[in-house]
Amino acid sequence: MNLWLIVFAMGLVTFGIRLVPIVLLGRLEIPLIVQRALRFVPPAVLTAIVVPAMLYRSDQIDLSLSNARLLAGLIAIVVAWRTKSALITIGVGMIALWVLQSLMGHG
Repeated sequence: MNLWLIVFAMGLVTFGIRLVPIVLLGRLEIPLIVQRALRFVPPAVLTAIVVPAMLYRSDQIDLSLSNARLLAGLIAIVVAWRTKSALITIGVGMIALWVLQSLMGHG
């Protein structure tokens, strides 16, 4: 029972932490320059997560053709550029990664 109380309480805390800025910012007019800058936050965060995962292997930068993640990432970049579809890009990128890992013998 204590576990469920903790889970519920943490859910409320998480909800509250996310709700307060929405409520406060809902009353403020955000300057246009800030609105424009905020458009770049999701791609910047995604890039910060994905690029190190693509480039680093065994704590070293690996730009070789044996890096399945790098090759799959490059394929995904081309698909994203051509289709402009996040869903298709993710699907093709994951399939490319699985196929390349299978062909290269990576787990």
